[in-house]
Amino acid sequence: MAADISIYNPDELGPPMGQYTHVTRVKASEFLFIAGMLSGDAKGNIIGAGDFDKQTTQVFRNIEAALRSAGAGWGNVVQFTTYLVNSQDIPKFMEFRLREFPTCFPTANILRTRS
Repeated sequence: MAADISIYNPDELGPPMGQYTHVTRVKASEFLFIAGMLSGDAKGNIIGAGDFDKQTTQVFRNIEAALRSAGAGWGNVVQFTTYLVNSQDIPKFMEFRLREFPTCFPTANILRTRS
């Protein structure tokens, strides 16, 4: 049974100051928690050592594989937490996120506003 996910920005809060929505309401009977991911491949090899974009791409591939293993996909994700080792990488991650999240979360581009 698929979760009922409602994503919206209440008028009273104004537009978000980043690439997110203020409120996500989820009605679900099951939860999936995925451990923190690194840039390793299926054989345990580190992918993209020293290359932030390649490492991040591999991490997202790993998350997608974990989701698929449970019969889920990006459309089922309701919370996404990112931890970076170096704060200097925040601009690189934001660039990656702006480029890749619309592909991962295509319906997030159509955000509803609720009064």
